[in-house]
Amino acid sequence: MMWNPGDIVRVTQKTGEYITEVLENHDSKLLVKVLAVTKFPTQGDLHTSFEVDVPLFHQRPALSYQEKFMCPSNAVMRYSGAIPDYKESVRIAMEREMEKLKKMSLWAQRCLVELEAMHKETFTK
Repeated sequence: MMWNPGDIVRVTQKTGEYITEVLENHDSKLLVKVLAVTKFPTQGDLHTSFEVDVPLFHQRPALSYQEKFMCPSNAVMRYSGAIPDYKESVRIAMEREMEKLKKMSLWAQRCLVELEAMHKETFTK
């Protein structure tokens, strides 16, 4: 698909997702600027998912309002909805990510309880 300056597109950048405006088309890459956040970036060490005992547990903020970056032109999708306020979009995306992590934490705790019960039944006789 051919993208033109001024087109509004959704782009995944590393582990976040953004609503952006195309500034320049360089054939296989686009220069875009951030207008809003749709998915907050994943925290921690991406090479060792779900590990907390790592040399550096990364804190990843969302890209800044109007921050520019290059992305592959085949990795963008047209965006046709209303463009939310940047700061409000960051708040919503961050709260959505926090809620997802809270649910994962509760799920992990319940799994541990069930595994401990099965371990006790199986190996303590």
